[in-house]
Amino acid sequence: MNSLPDIPDLTDVDKKATRKRKLFSLRLHIYFFCAFLLFSLLIIRLALLQFVQVEEMSLMERDKLKRDITIAPIRGNIYDRVESPIASTISTQSVFYRLEPDHKLEEQIEMARKLERIFSERGHPDKGLITAEEIVLRMDVGYDIEGKETKSPSYLFWPRRIKSDLTREEVAYLYEHRDELNGLEVAEESTRMYDTKQIAVQLVGYLRPYSTINEESADYLQRYKLDPEIYVQDEYVGYDGLEYMYQDELRGRNGNKVYPVNNREQIVGEVQIIPPVKGNNLYLTIHNEVQLAAQQAIAEHLDLLQNHPPNRVYGKGSQAKAGYAVAMEVDTGKVVAMASMPGYDSNVWIGSLSNDKWAEIKQLHTNGAIRTRYANVPDDEVGEYPTSLVPPGSTLKPLTVLAGLSEGVIGPNERYYDTGLFRYGKDNNAKVSNSDGAQHGWITPQQALEVSSNTFVAELVGNRFYTQVSNPIDVWDSYMKKFGLGISTGSGLPNESHGDIYYYETAKQYKEQFPLVNGSFGQEARYTTLQLAQYASMLANKGKRYRPLFVDKMTTYDGVLIRKMEPELLDEVVLPDLYWNVVQEGMKSKVDGFDGFPYDFVRKTGTSESQVAGRPVDNALIIAYAPAEKPKLAIAVVVPDGGFGSYGAAPIARKIFDAYDQHIGLADKQD
Repeated sequence: MNSLPDIPDLTDVDKKATRKRKLFSLRLHIYFFCAFLLFSLLIIRLALLQFVQVEEMSLMERDKLKRDITIAPIRGNIYDRVESPIASTISTQSVFYRLEPDHKLEEQIEMARKLERIFSERGHPDKGLITAEEIVLRMDVGYDIEGKETKSPSYLFWPRRIKSDLTREEVAYLYEHRDELNGLEVAEESTRMYDTKQIAVQLVGYLRPYSTINEESADYLQRYKLDPEIYVQDEYVGYDGLEYMYQDELRGRNGNKVYPVNNREQIVGEVQIIPPVKGNNLYLTIHNEVQLAAQQAIAEHLDLLQNHPPNRVYGKGSQAKAGYAVAMEVDTGKVVAMASMPGYDSNVWIGSLSNDKWAEIKQLHTNGAIRTRYANVPDDEVGEYPTSLVPPGSTLKPLTVLAGLSEGVIGPNERYYDTGLFRYGKDNNAKVSNSDGAQHGWITPQQALEVSSNTFVAELVGNRFYTQVSNPIDVWDSYMKKFGLGISTGSGLPNESHGDIYYYETAKQYKEQFPLVNGSFGQEARYTTLQLAQYASMLANKGKRYRPLFVDKMTTYDGVLIRKMEPELLDEVVLPDLYWNVVQEGMKSKVDGFDGFPYDFVRKTGTSESQVAGRPVDNALIIAYAPAEKPKLAIAVVVPDGGFGSYGAAPIARKIFDAYDQHIGLADKQD
């Protein structure tokens, strides 16, 4: 029997459909309710913005249309130890250009040409002409004088400095014709001024605009790129010397200008100003009178060496082009004078530096007392003259004797028969002779220093180091570095040279014997004048190596003391007094220029040899200190190509001692 198919219950189907309709209706109501709620909240928020927060929103809108300009602070001043100004910040008048949206390129170029004529007719005649091409670039309009695109212009509201240190005639003309020179404004600002007597110009250093940093590759200048927001593009920052070394202390802290502008970047209200904090002042250890005496002594002696009539002492003349001197107080490390001559006027860095002026100072601005400086001659002749770094020659012999005594390779009273010649090496094919082949007979270490015997130090110290000392080159190097030769003096000055040691390289080419023998009388390295002065001070104070001090104290701009610099002992070489006395008693070689000197003094001259452009060169050196019993001042003088140290460098040292005695006092209690 066939069964019938199942028939769905219509009542259940209707119930399910009804539930679906109710659920959909509920969801629809919830959706509309949520939409209504959100719409209501939006209406309420708009009402709050319109009627309650309108003032706050207006302030926020106005704040968004404000532009800040950093104001560079007034730089601190630099004085010498008797508070004479060396580098000062003074007020000056500058002209600025403000870029406006409605300025046309043709008008801007025409304005640049007008300014070129104004500056040419009414500016300082000795400060170089600013061309229209340079003026357009300084205006930062995005084009050059030919109308070609350059870099995109900066913010419209930022004023561009066109020229500083305006003359009265320039200021008067710009004010009188300001209606014709739309966008120009004259404002007072500060600028750097250096003493025209050129006191220690290379030590003090110089400033350049911060905007030039991007053109520089020198590693030490990269510090300025780490915090670019600190600096204003056209402010001047330290580029060398103490101006760089104490940049943060001298600079001070930024101020601020706030310009209200419209949506076209045009100023539409009053400017708000937060004044900057002035930089601190430095009071140097340099004494201006002693410094000037050192500079004058070198300049006069160079003239004598170059132009004297031929005679028995000076021969037929010298090609010496430069001289360097450092005077350091032996118990503090205070540097009283640091001369690198010839000098120059560092005021040339403020404003526009012409190509001709740069050619004049290219070598002169380098501090040859602490690093390599080339002769101030045309570029194609530079290689024909020795640089500021020369071998120490016989000025190293006191240290050679100390090293020999300390290592036990010589005795303090050992006697040596000086025949004037020492042969060594394979088959005795190498030789060392005394100056002019002098034979001194029986001599002690003290007498060897007094007569400056090359053969004594070569055979008894250099050669014995080779035969009796383990790792002799390393031991030799350790003595050099203990006395500050071949390492930094610790001065902190930028780009200070560690010197140029080559006894290791020589040892690779020959046996260690040769560089030790050659180095014993100062021919295997080159050192700076500051290194030699620090070394001389260690001989004077029996082994104490002080950090060279250039700043005595620091004050606020208004003269309130911030910090008094104290001497810093870097390290000390401890040796028996007997060894120090042997050396001091031996440093009595005859020198020129010290007749009538009222103090017993200690000195060692040197005549080092160099080969420059195929010609032999004798470099004149002296290290000295005085008074002998209570040393107060140590001096090092280097005159490349100056001949014998006894006449090529010693007279310069005498004049520095005299100036120090006159203005500070060699016998007075040290301040």
